[in-house]
Amino acid sequence: MNKALRSENEEPQAKAGRRRLILPQPMSLLGTGQPDVETELMAQLGPDTVFMMGDNPALSQMPEKPKLLDFFRQRFTPFTRNHLLQSALVALKSGMEEKVVLACLLHDIANGALIRVDHGYWGAQLIEPYVSEEISWAVRNHQALRFFADESVGYKYPEAYIKFFGPDYEPAEYVKQAYMQARQHRWYMTSRLITLNDLYSFDPSVTVDPEQFTDIIGRHFKQPPEGLGFDGSAVAHMWRTMIWPNNLL
Repeated sequence: MNKALRSENEEPQAKAGRRRLILPQPMSLLGTGQPDVETELMAQLGPDTVFMMGDNPALSQMPEKPKLLDFFRQRFTPFTRNHLLQSALVALKSGMEEKVVLACLLHDIANGALIRVDHGYWGAQLIEPYVSEEISWAVRNHQALRFFADESVGYKYPEAYIKFFGPDYEPAEYVKQAYMQARQHRWYMTSRLITLNDLYSFDPSVTVDPEQFTDIIGRHFKQPPEGLGFDGSAVAHMWRTMIWPNNLL
């Protein structure tokens, strides 16, 4: 295995004296033109070389009973963490209801350490057992609403999307349908306010202390006593994936 691939796909396991190989998830390679290294890594297995399972020493170890802010501190990418905290702070300073502040804090949660594709749907599933139905609905539907302007609240199509996707980009049909349905829903404005606070929350010079949202989280996010990932909920496996993102299986 070449040096670049070795540094990218191995971590030392000092206690056992073994190398632990990290096999990238197939979704991260499909369509990229990057080589599928599964066969190559399989060939390296032996008494002193195993696949990564459990805690990766390159990552900070999560608490035994992790809470929401533990994922913000220890598993979310800096970009997503800062964006979510800024978004929630903008909503808070604007005097918005606490449910909107929490929805802003959680709206891109799937992007943080799990998956970007259809992130509104994944994010809504992640939080559904722990928040009100309105908050999870708002997180799910902000994915579609962000592509469509609403002059009544001053929301325009984001200029960043022209840069990201090109001036001729058209949202997929299912996104258009989701928008039309959400536009008629009684919780439309809760989700729309996520998109509004989303736009102004990408300042790399702003640092937000997550602790200032502790009380709002305590009032509106039902953190399980067993810890996120270990409460037996239908989404516990998704939180465990973020705790141990490099597990082979």
